[in-house]
Amino acid sequence: MDYNNICRLIHRIKGDKMKEKNLNKNKKNTKTLKKIKEKVKIKSAKSDKQNNKEEVFINKNINFSLLEVIIIILITGIVVSIAAGLIVYNNYDKISKNKSEHYSGEVNEFIESYNHIINSYIDDVDKTKLIDAAISGMYNFLNDEYSIYMDSETTESLSEQLNGTYEGIGVEMTMNSDGEIYITQVFKDTPAEKAGLMANDILTALDGEKLEGKTTVYIADAIKKGTKSEFELTYKRGDTEKTVTVYKKQVYIDSVKSEVYNNTGYINITTFSATTKDQVVKILDSFDKNINSLIIDLRGNTGGYLNAAYDVSELFLKKGKVVYQLKNKENKITKYATKSSEYRHFNKITVIINGSTASASEILTLALKESANAKVVGVKSYGKGTVQETSKLKSGSMVKYTTAYWLSPNGNSINKVGITPDYVVEKSNDQLQKAIEITK
Repeated sequence: MDYNNICRLIHRIKGDKMKEKNLNKNKKNTKTLKKIKEKVKIKSAKSDKQNNKEEVFINKNINFSLLEVIIIILITGIVVSIAAGLIVYNNYDKISKNKSEHYSGEVNEFIESYNHIINSYIDDVDKTKLIDAAISGMYNFLNDEYSIYMDSETTESLSEQLNGTYEGIGVEMTMNSDGEIYITQVFKDTPAEKAGLMANDILTALDGEKLEGKTTVYIADAIKKGTKSEFELTYKRGDTEKTVTVYKKQVYIDSVKSEVYNNTGYINITTFSATTKDQVVKILDSFDKNINSLIIDLRGNTGGYLNAAYDVSELFLKKGKVVYQLKNKENKITKYATKSSEYRHFNKITVIINGSTASASEILTLALKESANAKVVGVKSYGKGTVQETSKLKSGSMVKYTTAYWLSPNGNSINKVGITPDYVVEKSNDQLQKAIEITK
């Protein structure tokens, strides 16, 4: 029985009831009324019987067995999977085509050339080194000395220096003209210092293995990347050879040193690493309250993190003072000002610079000169007025590329020009004396 038949039946029953009501109301022929009632009862009985039949029919169609339900679910899943597969298959060519069209013809040529060398060149080629050479070539093409490709070893060394911390014994090493590995610097409060190692000590053996013919990278990898935490290091100092035990630990690279000249504090910053600000703060806290003047020595500081230069500048500037500005490739200029007040006030500040003072060091110099009236002593700085970003590759290598020009608080660019000191002093020994003289 369909929906329309049910509606008609309901309508008919309602009509019969209305008739019954009217008949009662008008009190007409009781015999007729009786017949009508009997008629209604008969129809209602028929209707109930039909409804019962209909309910049986419906229940019979919706009550499936568990096996039937499982089969239906499986069939539905198979149909959906096949349909999805057909859709992907039919569109695969379009997807592949769009992906290939995403690359320019030049990039496709590069891939073809790479495949030619790998598949057809007469000798075996190291794939990793081939890609390294290709990436390096792209950055060399830019003719920008600051946009470069660095292999994994160079990347690791630079990262350690800029992070200001690494796992090791606390020495810097290099090789002399005779191929010997010697120590150039021993960091303070490190295992190397505690073991008695000093600058110019020649390293001859590591855990009994002779270092003749080895490189500084070999020693660094053996110590930093190995699982051991204790090493036997043999060194030669003059005519004496000695073996000491050194332990590997977290080493913090000192990028800040200090002195005091009467009432003038002296801070020497060698690089701008992630820990430089904290080191400067520690030194400022150690200065006596009577120290009201400051000399900041940036000679030989070739830069580091831009954020570190900003953080150090903020220690000496009033709130709202501009530290530097950046100009991007669209020539949009953004100013970067201090967000907090100076950490410690000094009546006079003098900065010492030389030809190796560059990048982040020049940012700090001009920030103090133009926003804090600091004086500058020494010779013209290097003149690096660009900013680089870095991106680490999956191989462990890194690329560095120029993204902006930086400007001084007053909007001046020193790129390839440098900073001319207020007091030009050529001799290195005289530069500090001049700084002390004008900072008193």
